[in-house]
Amino acid sequence: MCKHELVLIKRAVLDQIEAGDLDLIFRKWRKPTVKEGGQLRTAVGMLNIVAVDKTAKSTITAADANRAGFVSKTALLTELDSRDEGDIYRITVKHGGVDPRIVLRENANLSADDIAELQARLARLDKVSKRGPWTTTFLKLLDANPHVRAPDLAEGLGLDKPTFKNDVRKLKGLGLTISFSPGYELSPRGKAYLDSL
Repeated sequence: MCKHELVLIKRAVLDQIEAGDLDLIFRKWRKPTVKEGGQLRTAVGMLNIVAVDKTAKSTITAADANRAGFVSKTALLTELDSRDEGDIYRITVKHGGVDPRIVLRENANLSADDIAELQARLARLDKVSKRGPWTTTFLKLLDANPHVRAPDLAEGLGLDKPTFKNDVRKLKGLGLTISFSPGYELSPRGKAYLDSL
């Protein structure tokens, strides 16, 4: 679920997809960056990719444009023509529910098995790191420095910002952190885990 152009959907459009009012997105790509059956994380939760089909301008209808949030076919084609060279793709989408990480991060009632599983997963992250163990250091740092900018936290660890943010995303994937603008904080799950150490 990497970041790419499809993720850059206006919040108003995402809200309409969540409400079930829109179910199409059109993009111009040299090759598709999403696959049928895939899922993306967005500001309104998960986005299911139902279908990805190469299409031609002549086959796009006014109804298709409306289903993609445009007032007319002309408005949609104007938008597509403003983009780089490539083929036009019609992406059928559907809201896929709440981001599972959000549900996970709110669960602070950790059993002994939950703690053991988190310890094992974090130990694997530590083991494959070329810098050595880092996960507990990060959790303690984020707990002690909520909402501090990523570059400032990274500098304190002697890391560049991309490396630091990539590592925090790994913790976020386990439901242990929450991202803000700026900075981060531990989720209820992250605090419960840290308290268990």
